[in-house]
Amino acid sequence: MSWLVEQGIGEDRALEVVNGRVVGARIHWPGELSAGLVEDATLTSRPKGSKRGRARFANGEEALVDRLPPDASEGAAIRLKVTRSRITERGRTKLAQSRPTDEALRPAPTLLESLLAEGKQVQAVRHFPDDDWEEIWGEAWSGFRDFAGGSLHFSPTPAMVLVDVDGHLPLRELALAAVPALAESLARFDLAGSIGIDFPTLQAKADRKAVDEALGAALDHWAHERTAMNGFGFVQLVARFERPSLLHRIGGNRIGSATRLLLRRAEEVSEPGALLLTCHPAIKARLREDWLAELARRTGREVRIESDPSLAPEAGFAQAVPL
Repeated sequence: MSWLVEQGIGEDRALEVVNGRVVGARIHWPGELSAGLVEDATLTSRPKGSKRGRARFANGEEALVDRLPPDASEGAAIRLKVTRSRITERGRTKLAQSRPTDEALRPAPTLLESLLAEGKQVQAVRHFPDDDWEEIWGEAWSGFRDFAGGSLHFSPTPAMVLVDVDGHLPLRELALAAVPALAESLARFDLAGSIGIDFPTLQAKADRKAVDEALGAALDHWAHERTAMNGFGFVQLVARFERPSLLHRIGGNRIGSATRLLLRRAEEVSEPGALLLTCHPAIKARLREDWLAELARRTGREVRIESDPSLAPEAGFAQAVPL
């Protein structure tokens, strides 16, 4: 079992591979506040008598602060440790979370460093050996995951990620068939926090117990708490939430995600010539100059860009063209 890490342009990506099969994935966008960063920030607001407030970090991003000491005042510098990245959902963004600390200043760990700190076996690679990333990216983009006899539909909401189980199998069989796909999807999407699963309604207690037992066995390696299935087929999972899942990152910032995917596709072009990136105008507007300069440096090519409003944001492509 090992993790492979691609250090991309504007994005680091990781895949956990077991016996040649991808069983887990993570994503990280450098430059944003992320868990582990220790920095002297400025306390920008603190309601009177509250232990909570907001602070601004050096990159301009704000975070919520908890456990403020009595002498912490607005406008003062305060050393903070980030405990969770900001989470972008459809319609709103939850600020990063932090708390006061006496720890030494340190930058946020990279994705590779975070995995190593967890005791994982990690290998940095230029490109994943198989094109598994596009498949997982596509599932996170759509929110759908198929399994034999049915499908899972993932919907991030402000309260929790909701998972709807649907299919044509008899209800008990459908619920049981969904469990392995659900357990695998949690790792492939790097999901945590509060997760609600809407299984088919099972009238018999024995059927609900069978699903509970199957779910317990499938998730026995994952640190979480879980409710028993109620009479309406609903189960809630809760796990520690430190970073955006692929669903939050890709679904919550579609243009930013599709821009980074285009840069990844450009790095994979092997034919000689200049690099031509063809994309939707919204993607072209998001291509930063430093990212394009890094693409030129990594590939040793001239980089050209054309926009095409008929292309879907995720359909951008790169090709080699004559110099």
